[in-house]
Amino acid sequence: MSTSRKVLDLRPGENSVNVKVRVLEVGESRVVETKRGPRTLSEATVGDETGRVVLVLWGDHAGKLKEGKVVQLQNAFTTVYREKVQLNLGNMGSFVETDDEGFVKAEEIPEDMPQASGDFRPQRRRRDFRGRDDSYRGRPKW
Repeated sequence: MSTSRKVLDLRPGENSVNVKVRVLEVGESRVVETKRGPRTLSEATVGDETGRVVLVLWGDHAGKLKEGKVVQLQNAFTTVYREKVQLNLGNMGSFVETDDEGFVKAEEIPEDMPQASGDFRPQRRRRDFRGRDDSYRGRPKW
């Protein structure tokens, strides 16, 4: 497991992000249409002593956080939305509630949010004519 990060140090396009945060606000779960069909998600604002960030919880994680709790996020990833870095927790990630003793109180968390540089462009995965990733190796199953 990699070391825990600080919110303000998050950058776009990162994977396997581990961070300990306090849950500041929790949104309702909702279903959205994606390229892969309907998906359930919820949003929360979380933070630490360096700043705050929007956390998008996907699938089974949606709606599970409680306001005021301190959680350790494991294997999260970052994206960009409206030039701000967002933290995401998908099916490969997890979270556990932890003791909040010694952790920054909600009212002491700064309003600062990690920014994406204006020239950030997410990497696109190239696909071959069959819709598989370039990295696909092996025999077709037909």
